[in-house]
Amino acid sequence: MKTINRNECSKLTERVFQFGEGIFLRGFVDWMIDRLNKENGGDYGVVIVQPLENGLVDMINEQDGLYSLYLRGLLNGEKIEETRVVDCVTRGINPFTDTEAFFDCAKNPDLRFIVSNTTEAGIEYKPNQSSDDFVGTTFPGRLAMFMKKRFDLGLSGFVLFPCELIDKNGDHLKECVLKYAADWNYGSDFVKWVNEENHFTNTLVDRIVTGYPRDTAKQMEESFGYLDNVIDIAEIFYL
Repeated sequence: MKTINRNECSKLTERVFQFGEGIFLRGFVDWMIDRLNKENGGDYGVVIVQPLENGLVDMINEQDGLYSLYLRGLLNGEKIEETRVVDCVTRGINPFTDTEAFFDCAKNPDLRFIVSNTTEAGIEYKPNQSSDDFVGTTFPGRLAMFMKKRFDLGLSGFVLFPCELIDKNGDHLKECVLKYAADWNYGSDFVKWVNEENHFTNTLVDRIVTGYPRDTAKQMEESFGYLDNVIDIAEIFYL
């Protein structure tokens, strides 16, 4: 049986930078972007960044960013089951093995949106961190480094959609970024750019995403007609 892959290279413009390759974002945000592209003529490519040293981007890249999303549940009292191939992901980056590719994305003037789900503990500030220690710092620290690269290039800022389940997640993420900016002497002009050129949204998100179906994956692949190592499963309901 063949592995799921593209017939031709994606022509989507990379506009979304996504911290997190886990089941939730792939079954929630990327599903929305996929619908936007296919049903409303959107042109939104997603670059996924692996937030931890061990993750799934290699498996996602082996499938050209494609994966199957199986949705099931009740909609207006009717039982719904549907499968779609989500193809908005253009590539995945492991910044721990390819930090250059990570920072190169800051050079893309089309990049406009940043999404994250690094678990509830991911939005964290730690004092006494070094701007030279990419691996050792937190997600907000890496984000501050990325935004500083963007600022130094004279490019526009971002709209940020943190999906971590903490109160006022956007405000907290911005606070962490600015603390790192102060620690690392990024300067008042950068702080002004963060405040005026970027919009940190506070979000509340919800969808039950159960993820890879270990017990039924083989049967599902037989019904799909292709192999898929990162199948995702979610309920119909979402907020």
